[in-house]
Amino acid sequence: MLIVLGGLPGVGKTALARTIGRELCAVHLRIDTIEMAIWHSDLAGNRDLGDVGYRVGYGIAADNLRLGRTVIADSVNPVAATRDAWRAVAQAIPIPVREIEVICSDIDEHRRRVERRETDLPGFVPPTWDEVCSRAYEPWEGDHIVIDTAMITLEQALAEVLDRLRA
Repeated sequence: MLIVLGGLPGVGKTALARTIGRELCAVHLRIDTIEMAIWHSDLAGNRDLGDVGYRVGYGIAADNLRLGRTVIADSVNPVAATRDAWRAVAQAIPIPVREIEVICSDIDEHRRRVERRETDLPGFVPPTWDEVCSRAYEPWEGDHIVIDTAMITLEQALAEVLDRLRA
């Protein structure tokens, strides 16, 4: 199965993706990690990678899905085109895909998370609150799971995701 997570920076996607990955023994594919590896190479130039990180992610996901592994794709997925591309990866194999939009409906809590966020990726500079607020982010359409992390623990979010995946 391909599990596609998306949502604005600071809502808890990566923490949730790692937790799901541990629970399901799944591959955690984080676009930020891929992009940082490219930025640290001689190929990055001015750091404007466009969709290169996503394209690398699609290929890595497909390789692992063909091996029968569950893959968790962890990225902002801000536009319909990236979500469509993940679905196309799953359809080409073919395997099921489940989409999860992670939100934080409490604006003050979301801002606190963004402003206090520490990174585990050397050289990665997390976006500021202003950058998060001004980011292009298209509404999700179609059948997908929405997890609101504003008032629940990571363990509660995991339980909700697993219940919804099994349904």
